[in-house]
Parts: sequence; C-alpha cells; structure tokens
Amino acid sequence: MEGSSGNVQKTGQKAGMKKGRDKTVKKRSKDDEEEEQEQLLNFNSKPAEKDENDEDLSDSEDSVYSGLEDSGSDSEEEDVEEGSDDDDDVESPSQQTIAQKNKNEEDGVSERKGEKKEDEYEHDTSDEEDIRNTVGNIPMEWYKDFPHIGYNLDGKKIFKPIRNKDELDDFLDKMENPDYWRTVHDKQTGSDIVLSDEQVELVNRLQRGQFGDLSFKEYQPSVDFFSNEVMIHPVTNRPADKRSFIPSLTEKEKVSKLVHAIKMGWIKPRRVEDDSKTRYYDLWANEDSSILAKHRMHLPAPKIPLPGHEESYNPPPEYLFTDEERALWEQQDPSDRKLPFVPMKFSSLRQVPAFPRFIHERFERCLDLYLCPRQRKMRVNVNPEDLIPKLPKPKDLQPFPTTQSLVYQGHSGIVRSISVSPSGQWFASGSDDGSVRFWEVCSSRCMKTVQVGGAVKSVAWNPNPSVCLLAVALESVVLILSPSVADRQVISSTDRLLTSQQEEGPSEGVDPIVWSEAEGEELNQGIRLKIQHPKAVNQVTWHAKGDYLASVMPDHSSHLQVFIHQVSRRRSQNPFRKNKGLVQCVSFHPVRPYFFVATQRSVRIYNLVKQEMTKKLQSNSKWISSMAVHPGGDHVICGSYDCRLGWFDLDLSTKPYKMLRHHKKAVRSVAYHRAYPLFASASDDGSVIVCHGTVYNDLLQNPLIVPVKVLRGHVITHDLGVLDVKFHPTQPWIFSSGADATIRLFT
Repeated sequence: MEGSSGNVQKTGQKAGMKKGRDKTVKKRSKDDEEEEQEQLLNFNSKPAEKDENDEDLSDSEDSVYSGLEDSGSDSEEEDVEEGSDDDDDVESPSQQTIAQKNKNEEDGVSERKGEKKEDEYEHDTSDEEDIRNTVGNIPMEWYKDFPHIGYNLDGKKIFKPIRNKDELDDFLDKMENPDYWRTVHDKQTGSDIVLSDEQVELVNRLQRGQFGDLSFKEYQPSVDFFSNEVMIHPVTNRPADKRSFIPSLTEKEKVSKLVHAIKMGWIKPRRVEDDSKTRYYDLWANEDSSILAKHRMHLPAPKIPLPGHEESYNPPPEYLFTDEERALWEQQDPSDRKLPFVPMKFSSLRQVPAFPRFIHERFERCLDLYLCPRQRKMRVNVNPEDLIPKLPKPKDLQPFPTTQSLVYQGHSGIVRSISVSPSGQWFASGSDDGSVRFWEVCSSRCMKTVQVGGAVKSVAWNPNPSVCLLAVALESVVLILSPSVADRQVISSTDRLLTSQQEEGPSEGVDPIVWSEAEGEELNQGIRLKIQHPKAVNQVTWHAKGDYLASVMPDHSSHLQVFIHQVSRRRSQNPFRKNKGLVQCVSFHPVRPYFFVATQRSVRIYNLVKQEMTKKLQSNSKWISSMAVHPGGDHVICGSYDCRLGWFDLDLSTKPYKMLRHHKKAVRSVAYHRAYPLFASASDDGSVIVCHGTVYNDLLQNPLIVPVKVLRGHVITHDLGVLDVKFHPTQPWIFSSGADATIRLFT
C-alpha cells in the first residue's frame, strides 16, 4: 500500500510540474506582448532612457525566467513534502502561479532598488565596442524608414531615440556644451556618445600616424643574430644537403669548356710576373738611342748646368757671402734667390758635410723633366708694320672738324644738352642754371634766353624745317617752345600746328599725362605747351616728320618709362605694357617705323606698325649711356659708362661689329653726321673723338671705321667733361657742351 501511494504521489507531482511549465510559457508570451505595447506607448515620452532600460531589461528578464524554473521546482518539492504529511492540503497550480508571480514582482522591485546582478559582458574581450545592436556590419541606411534601428541580444527591437533638434538647437549646443567637440554620433544605436580623455588621446595618436597602444615601442632594439661572438649553439642546425657532397655537373661542364679554350689558344692564361727583376728603370738613360730619339720633333732633355766656382768646397773669397749679403739672402723668397745655397769654405774635402737638400734637388730635377713639356717653336720673321691694318691717311678722309673756332659763353651752370636747328643757323642749349638759350651759330651771339625754373636735362629741336619748335625736358615737365627765330611763314605754320587742336576741341590723353596751355609770362617767353609727366623726364627726342615726340623717365618700379606724344592732336600713349630693365634713352628710326629703346645692357628694336620686337642688340658693356642711329638706318652706335663705344651693323649681327676703347673715362654722348660719313663721341676725359665711318652699299663689304681727330678744349669740372655733342646739319662742324658752362664749335 505504501508503494502504491508513493507512485500516486510521483505521478501527481509530474502532472503538477507539467501544468506549471505550460502556464509559465503562456505567462511569458503574455508578458512579451504587454512589454511591447508599453514600449510603443512610452516611445514618445521617454526616448532618452531607452538604451539604458534595454540593457537592464535583458538582464532582468533572464533572471525572471531562470527564477521561474528554479522557484517552480523548489515549490513543487516543498508541496510534495507537505503532501506526504497531509494529503488534503495540496495547492492547486493556479495558486502556485500567483505566488510565483508575486515573488517575481518582489524580485523586480528589489532589482529596481539597486540590487543589480553582475553583468557578464562587463569584461568582454570582443573587438566590437558596442554589442547591444546585433545587426552586424551592414549599412545603417537600411533602417532609415523604420522606427527601430536594430535588435538587442534578446531579439528585442532597439527603437531610435527621437532627434527633434534643429540647426538652431545644434548651434546653441555647440556654443554652450563644453563637451560638444568630443561628442560623436553612434550610427549603430542612434545615440550621442561623449568620448573620454583616453579615447580622445587615442584618436589624436591615430591622426598623427602613431600607434594606438601607448606601450607599443615602434623602434625595437635590433637583435644581432650574426655577431662576431662565436656562440655555443648554431643559429640553424639544419643538416647539409646531399648536393653539397656530390661534385657539380654544371661546374664540371664549365671547367671542361675553359680547358678546351686554353688548349685551342682562345684563352691565354695570365703570366706570373717575376718579382726578381727590377721594375724601376732610368727613363733618360739611353734616350739618344730610344725610339723617341728617332722622332722628327724629339727634343732631348736639357743637361744640368755644370757646377761653378761658388759650389766649390774652397771657393775664392769674392764668392763668399758677407754678413749683409747673408741677411739679404735669408730675407728673400726661395724663388727669388740667385743661388739655392750659401757658398762655404772648407780646408779639406774630408771636412765637407753631406748636402742637406740633395734629395730635394733630385726630386725637383725629375719634376722639371716630366712636368715641363718641351717643344720646338718655329720662329716666323714678320715685319711688325705688316700687322697694323692698312688704314687710309686722315688727310685723305677730309673734311672733318680739326680746330676750335668759337666758344659760346653765357650759362652759369653745367650745359647738359644742345640741339641744332634743321637750317643750321641757330642752336639751343639747356643748362642746370634753369635757362634755355638760343644762339646764332656764326656770330656766337645769344639771341634769346628763356628761364624755365629748373635744371634742364634735355633739349631737342624739331627736325621738320617747316615748323620752329623746341622740346625742353626739366624735372617732370616737357615744355614745347616756339623761339620765333625763323621767318614769318615758318612761324605762322608753327602757330597753325599748335592751334589746330583747339579748333577740334580738347582731347584727353592717358591718365598720367596732362596737357596744358601756357599763360601769362610763360606765353610771352615763347612757352606754348606744357606736358606734365608722373616722374622726372631725362630725355626728349623727335620723330623725323616732326609731329611725334618721345620722352624717357627711367624708373625701375614703374612700367611708365617711355611715352610717345602727338603734338598736333595732343595725345599721349605708353607703347609698352612693361619695360624690361631701366630705360636709358630712345630714338626713332630715320626712315622706317622702328623705335629703338636702350636699356642698361641691351638695345631693343620695336616695329611700331606690327607692335612687336624685331631685334635685340647685346651691347657687351655694363651700362649704356647714349645712342645714335645712322641716317641710313642700318647702323647704330652706343656709348657706355665703361669707356666703350660699340658699332652695330643691324644686317650683320646682334653683337657689336666693332668696340672702340679710345676714351679713358665714361662716354657721355655719341652722334652721327646727317650728310658726311662722320661720327663722334664725347667723354668725361674732356675730349671729343671724331671718327670716319664709311658705310658701303655693298653688303659684303664691312664699314670702314677710322679715328681721325681728338678735339680738346673743355675744362674738366667736378669730374665731368663733355656732356653732349651734336653735328651741324650741313657743314662738317661739331658742337660740344661741357661741365665748364661753355659750348664750343670745332670746324
């Protein structure tokens, strides 16, 4: 009976456990549905606490389920024991489930109060930083249309936190939140994570290209496996190969080929040199009978001079040095001494010591023999007069100016520039005393003086004979003067040229240039126009037709160095966008539309019609001072401050055809004669050198350049001599102006 009652108890116990498990599963599914509904309801209210609750939820649910099974089995055992005592007091399964539910609620309350279970993932060594989201390594854009962002470890949805921040909130957060710069957005969980100091340091190290691990040493000390110390144990103890014991077949084949080649005579073995024979020999021992001696141009080595009386061990007393001669010999340089030794007197040959410089003297003899080449020089008997080029006599090249005829005095300062009228009857001069004077050539009488109020740098008479105009450059102004020294017809045509623009109406030039009419006292003196420039003007020159005028303003910092002015229309233009170098002087071509621009080292020739550079002449001098163009237009001469005068043949080369160095000081001015084959140069040495320069029509024949006369007369003042030189337009006369405030005419 007892056995049967025990079996009944066991079967009842099993049935009760089965019912309890079924109810637990049902309860679990109900709890899941309730929790999902609660999450959906509370989704809008608590978005921020979502991540922390998810993590806690998974832990608590695990504990709830494990507690269910454990507590169920315990309670059943207790019930069985009670049933054995009292069969009437058996609890129903429903009561057991209710009791278990109450117990679970108490456990949940105790967990909420802070009795958290130990997290098994706290010390996880996984590579993933955050494993709450288990979707894996997939693009998170796939979840952009869903309210959740993934699933946690229990398969529950991880809902996105509501990001209701706009750009203004983001900006305020950026301004007010001190940890904004270290906050990053986690795409896996959709939350913002504030990086710790260690994480920021790790990011900085990775950005600098360093290793993330602080303890990792980048440069480990190298281990020297194969050192000079012999170790007990070998590095490798691999047994030797079989082929290391067997003779190589390939080597045997190579050796047999070499042996065959030596037998056939294709390869000759090296001869063993016999060291017993001396390798040193006297180079000049049998020189006369050597192969060199048979050479036609062979020169035997000079013999050493035989010793003289001073080298004797007992020389005559006149060869011995006195104390003064001995002191002088010791002070001299070894190369300057007549004797390389001091003569000494000994009573007998036995007392003569060894010569201390013997080895040195032999070594120098050997150096002389092999370092000094010997050659036979063929002397040519040449008459020195034949080397001088055959030049015509100056008498055959007349006329040219030879004597000083007139001196024009009146200026009180340096006369920097002169210019002769096209008729040759008048000439003008500009000086540092602030005046421009007009002179009659034949009588040396000053016809007119115009005070311009500044040091005159350059004057230029208009080459057109139908008008009478003079351009004067002083400071930053170019003045157009009408001297009124010509006949009435020329003066009236000059006035018509100057007033033609007024009838057409005023025309504006370029911004830096301002044209203005002279008024009052200036007009009475003959000043008609004033052309204001931005900087100081150094030179003015006219075009051959007389309507165009060029002015030069040397300045490194500006592209406004050259201006071309048209007098009839009162217009100015800058022909160059930029100037390559410091412009020294300019000149118009007498016939063609070419424009010559001389900088410090070169002369550039521009075509004004095509607006392009046609040629660049290299002057081979350091600083060009002046330039003149031949009346034919194919030759140019340039004077320079390094005492040179260069003649250029434009058809021949861009290098000078001839360089003349007749002056001892800087060349200040050069000039061509319009009609005669003459050119002249003026220098600071106070001289004017007149040269004959014939240019032939035959292109194969070079120009004939002959210096014919040196003209002197100017006094050098303040290291300045002759500053300007000009030829008379029709006569072989020359005018020169100097620093002594005089102008001289040589005829």
